Amino acid sequence: MLRDPEKTKNEIVAWIKEYFEENGKGCKAVIGVSGGKDSSIAAALCAEALGPENVIGVMMPNSVQSDISDSRKLVEATGIVGFELNIGGAYKAMEAMITGNKDLLEYCGRDGLSRDTEINLPPRLRMATLYAVGQMLPGGARVVNTCNASEDYVGYSTKFGDCAGDFSPLSHLLVHEVRQIGDLMGLPRELVHKTPSDGLSGQDDEQKLGFTYAALDEYILTGRIDDQATKEKIDRLHRINLHKLEPMPAFVPAEDARE
Repeated sequence: MLRDPEKTKNEIVAWIKEYFEENGKGCKAVIGVSGGKDSSIAAALCAEALGPENVIGVMMPNSVQSDISDSRKLVEATGIVGFELNIGGAYKAMEAMITGNKDLLEYCGRDGLSRDTEINLPPRLRMATLYAVGQMLPGGARVVNTCNASEDYVGYSTKFGDCAGDFSPLSHLLVHEVRQIGDLMGLPRELVHKTPSDGLSGQDDEQKLGFTYAALDEYILTGRIDDQATKEKIDRLHRINLHKLEPMPAFVPAEDARE
């Protein structure tokens, strides 16, 4: 089903207002601002719902971020409150702590961090930073999750990293729908239509996934896809990453299950 962008935008803004009224009255929204489409549009929606003075955008380069100017541009365009906290020192300290344990490295059969650890450690440090900032604020805060439905479908997020948060305004919108709302809100086109990249692996998202978001969105919406190999890859990614979307499994004692 194709959604009307303006109607959807207004519904999200109303939903954010209602969420804060019920779950965080007087709180501010804290969001990690990467300069990409998702954080840009989520920040703009929160600014419209809560007022830009009640949205804290945190820019978190890992030592050097080549496109940090995009993050600053988003803060300026939306009028939200912006702070820059460099996680480079924390990342290096974590790396030194792990790689300094030779028994651990020997047990893992490695001489340094694994590639997956290198890629996923920064998002987890960023999420820890957002919660730390939130707890610094008088009156408290709620952390914005910026994942969209396309990325969630194939598990393109870091568990307890960017897929964490307190509320998620975009998680039921596909990539093309998120961009439509960004265009509707008049955000800088270079942010809304920026080539998506995790900024960690050296590849853009579509190169890393092996298919385009357009093909993924079409498949999710209609079940149609031209290439069988791509279909099988999407189905596999969806299947093996469902654990990121489902609640943590918890053991229930037999006595409790019978009640």
